[in-house]
Amino acid sequence: MSSIYTHHFYSLSIILILFSITTVHSQINVWPKPRTISWSHPQLTLLSPTFQITSPIHTHLTPAITRYTHTILTKHYHPIIAPTVNLTSSSPLQTLTLTITDLISPLQHGVNESYTLYIPTTGTSANLTAPTVWGAMRGLETFSQLVYGDPPRLATGLFISDSPIFEHRGIMLDTSRNYYGVEDILRTIEAMSYNKLNAFHWHVVDSHSFPLVLPSEPELSRKGSYGPKMQYSVEDVKKIVQFGFEHGVRVIPEIDSPGHTGSWAEAYPEIVACANMFWLPSGTAWEDRLASEPGTGHLNPLHPKTYEVLKNVIHDVTTLFPENFYHGGADEIVPGCWKADPSIQKFLSDGGTLSQLLDIFINSTLPYITSHNRTVVYWEDVLLDATVKADPSLLPTGSTILQTWNNGPNNTKLIVSAGYRAIVSSSEFYYLDCGHGDFLGNDSSYDTLGPVPKNGGSWCGPFKTWQTIYDYDITYGLNEQEAKLVIGGEVALWSEQADSTVLDARLWPRTSAMAETLWSGNKDESGKKRYAEATDRLNEWRYRMVSRGIAAEPLQPLWCISHPGMCNYNYI
Repeated sequence: MSSIYTHHFYSLSIILILFSITTVHSQINVWPKPRTISWSHPQLTLLSPTFQITSPIHTHLTPAITRYTHTILTKHYHPIIAPTVNLTSSSPLQTLTLTITDLISPLQHGVNESYTLYIPTTGTSANLTAPTVWGAMRGLETFSQLVYGDPPRLATGLFISDSPIFEHRGIMLDTSRNYYGVEDILRTIEAMSYNKLNAFHWHVVDSHSFPLVLPSEPELSRKGSYGPKMQYSVEDVKKIVQFGFEHGVRVIPEIDSPGHTGSWAEAYPEIVACANMFWLPSGTAWEDRLASEPGTGHLNPLHPKTYEVLKNVIHDVTTLFPENFYHGGADEIVPGCWKADPSIQKFLSDGGTLSQLLDIFINSTLPYITSHNRTVVYWEDVLLDATVKADPSLLPTGSTILQTWNNGPNNTKLIVSAGYRAIVSSSEFYYLDCGHGDFLGNDSSYDTLGPVPKNGGSWCGPFKTWQTIYDYDITYGLNEQEAKLVIGGEVALWSEQADSTVLDARLWPRTSAMAETLWSGNKDESGKKRYAEATDRLNEWRYRMVSRGIAAEPLQPLWCISHPGMCNYNYI
C-alpha cells in the first residue's frame, strides 16, 4: 500500500470552520463540517513529538490508529493565510484517548457513526468518545484535520459533537467500460474516508467487460475481460474489502442484469440476447435500438442456463463480499434487444409481454439473493420504466432498495411514495461523467459553426459543478415520512470517458461537496444555503487532499484563496 501514502504535492495546512468570533480572525476547517462545534476561547497548543493515540485493540481500528498517528505527526501543513490564534504556554498535547462503547457492531448500513471530541485548554490528553469503532474512525479523521504546522499544533478548548444526517453516503464507480487498477480503487476508498463517506458501490461488470474473477465461473472473466492484466482476482477483492473495513467504507458489489450483460456472451453466447450486434442498426428508430449505447446484450430470462450461471455468480459474489447490500442492477431493459432473440419472439407472439419477461427474471433471482441474507438494490427502472417494469408485488419493500438516477426529485418522490427506501443518484446533479461530450465515432453533429446539439454532445450535460452538487436537496418535495425513506445518496462515475488517468480529478473535490451535504447538510442554523462560505473551506480542503496524494482538480486560482472574498460574485 506504499502508493497510498504518497509524498506531499503541496505543504499546506488546515484552515478550520469559520466561527462568528469578531475579535479573532481565524478559521478552523474540518470537512465535512461537524454538526456541533464549540471553541469559545480560541487558543492553540503544540503537539508532543511523542504524541500517541490510545485505544482498545480492534482488528480494523488498530490499523486506522497507526495510519492516523503517522498522518498527524508527519504531514506538516502551513496555511496560506496564517491563523492569528496564539499558542498557550501549557504543556504539549501528549495523548488522544479513545473510549468506545461497542467494539462488536459490524460495518453495515445504519451503524452508529457518531462521536464527540474534546481537547481541553489545559492538560496533556484529549478525549474521543464513540459508540462504535466506525464512529471513532470519523472522529480520528476530524482530529487529523485539526493539526497543522511544523512543529504541529492544534486548537484547544474545543468541543465537537458530530454524526451524519444520512446513513448511506457513497461513490459508484464503473470498472467495466474502462479498467481501474487495484491501487486506484484503494486510493479512492482512502479519499472517501477523508470525506467521511462510507459506501463504495462497485459497478464491477457490464456489457463491455467482465473483469471480476469468480471461482465458480472462471470463463466469464477469462473470456469477457479485457485481458489477464485487467482482472480483479479473489485476492484483489479481499484486499479491497479489507482496506474498506480499515477505513470505515463498505464495498457494495453490483452485478448488473439482465441488461448490460454483453460481456457474458464471450463465455456463454447461448444465454445472451443480441450480443455483439451493432447497437443502432442503420435506419432503425431510436425506440427500436438494441442498446442505449454501444455494447449490446441482455440475459435471456427464458433460458434455463441463464439461472445456472447467474446463481453461481451470486453465490461467489456474496461469498467474496461480506456486505449486506447486493446491487442487482436491472436498469435499461431495451426492448429491441430482447425482441431480437427467437425464443423471446415466440414468447411475445404467444401473448407474453416484456414486463412479464422481467417478472420471470426477478422472480427467479431475487429470492435466491435474499436467501444469502442480502438486501437487494436495483436501479429505479425496475419499478419506473415506461415500457419494461416488474410487478411491484415481486419487489418487497422490506428487502428491496431502489436507486434513482432520472428526473431528479420527481423520481425520488415516486419511489418513496410507493414505500421503498431510496438511494439518490440523480443524473442532473450527481453524475460526474457528464459534460465531456460524447464518445461515439463518425458523429456529424459536431461539424457545425453553431452550438453542438445535446448539451455539447453529452446526454446528461452540462458538467456538474461542485455548487450544483452542494446545493442539491435529496429530500426536496418530500413529507416527513417520505424523507425518512431516503437513506442517502451516491455520486456516480460512469467510465465511457474515464479511467485511472483522470479518476481523482473527476471525483474530487466535487464528491466532497456531496459528502458535506449528506453528513451535516448544506444550510446554516437559519436555514440559508451555505455555499458562499463553503467556497473558501472547500478550496482549502482540496489543497489538503492534494497534499495527501489525491489529485483533486482546482476550483479557483490560488490567488483567490490568498485573497479571501475577492473572487466572489458579490463583494462582501
